Amino acid sequence: MAGQALSLLLASALLVSTAQADAAPGKAQKPVPYPVLSTAGSPEEAGFSSRGLQRVDALIEREIAAGFPGAALIIIKDGKIVKSESYGYRQKFSGDTPLTEFSPMETDTLFDLASNTKMYATNFALQKLVSEGKLDLQAGVGEYLPEFRDTESDRIKGKDALRIVDILHHSAGFMADPQYHNPEVAGELYSQDRDKTLGQIARTPLAYRPGTRHVYSDVDYMLLGLIVERITGQRLDRYVEQTLYEPLGLGNTLFTPLQKGFEPADFAATELRGNSRGGTVTFPNIRTKTLLGQVHDEKAFYSMAGVSGHAGLFSTTGDLAVLLQVMLNGGGYGNQRLFDRETIDRFTAPSTSAPTYALGWRVNGDEGIQWMFGPDASAGAYGHTGWTGTLTVIDPENNLGIVLLTNKKHSPVIKSGGNTGKFIGDLFSVGRYGSVVTAIYRALL
Repeated sequence: MAGQALSLLLASALLVSTAQADAAPGKAQKPVPYPVLSTAGSPEEAGFSSRGLQRVDALIEREIAAGFPGAALIIIKDGKIVKSESYGYRQKFSGDTPLTEFSPMETDTLFDLASNTKMYATNFALQKLVSEGKLDLQAGVGEYLPEFRDTESDRIKGKDALRIVDILHHSAGFMADPQYHNPEVAGELYSQDRDKTLGQIARTPLAYRPGTRHVYSDVDYMLLGLIVERITGQRLDRYVEQTLYEPLGLGNTLFTPLQKGFEPADFAATELRGNSRGGTVTFPNIRTKTLLGQVHDEKAFYSMAGVSGHAGLFSTTGDLAVLLQVMLNGGGYGNQRLFDRETIDRFTAPSTSAPTYALGWRVNGDEGIQWMFGPDASAGAYGHTGWTGTLTVIDPENNLGIVLLTNKKHSPVIKSGGNTGKFIGDLFSVGRYGSVVTAIYRALL
């Protein structure tokens, strides 16, 4: 299955061959409406310094040598793949025990995207529905989910007035993480059944008065995923896989991949001992073995059967490069149109109250987010990150896209000292993103 990651090139070839067939003798030429990716003959051809990109390699390789597990990187500019590289290892441990021989990372290794699911699945779906006139961003959430409303027992009210746009701005009033999967935390909201959880999401109480602050919350995107399902009449994975990814030839971008023909060896491993944080956490049905091909996120795995608006998507750098190009193209790729540029502009415009928040996307709005974008990205750059170690940066001003996928959580948990409870992989600069992004920008000619 790992070979399916060639879908990037195959998809491009298919789209180009379709255009060529349309231009064959006896047929009127039909130009491909949107650019498709090709491979740059050299970095310089796309405005990069070869030596500068070698410094990117050296940065990552030094950290691999020092113990960082692994990474895959793709850079696109001006419609060309400038760099596609893998580093280190997709798996180093089985449980706490190091493997006798580490499994190397490949460019077609699949990664758990974690919260980049919010962008590549849920936001892409929402952007399509908005461009088709099936979703109104200013509409109340209750128009799509009638069960979502204030009740007399709610300590903080405001659900009745909440709009889709408020949820996308992460200003809707929800706590960051209700831990539906854990009865000790969730209480009456506890659920490890997807249908039950969908009901619990709408009943989740507000934690602060809507509009008074921005709190990054998984609940927001669990709600948005449910709204996509209500509008389309399909479970989120079926809708995005059949409507977005399959038309683009992206066979490596999907939810619940182990149920769809992939094998554990196709994946970058994540946490060494399931969701136990080195044996310090427990709850019903907790996984304790090294995770390969199962979504790490607890709410997505235990409470949502692996399919949620906030987490659960897997992909490769090659597939994601196509989705980056869709955004840079203004909503399409080859002969496929997913949404329009006006919709992209709406979704990537910064909030007036918090300049680093757009509609789901994070924006390079002030110095406080340089940890993600570095100091050299344009003010209009946008993207997202994922807890497992995934990064997206899209910079329209430079016609540039970057995807850095790491398995930084495939590392031991620190047991003592000031970093107790953190993963060793979190402490490396590659796992904090900004140094890699900065090195890439400084490789531009």
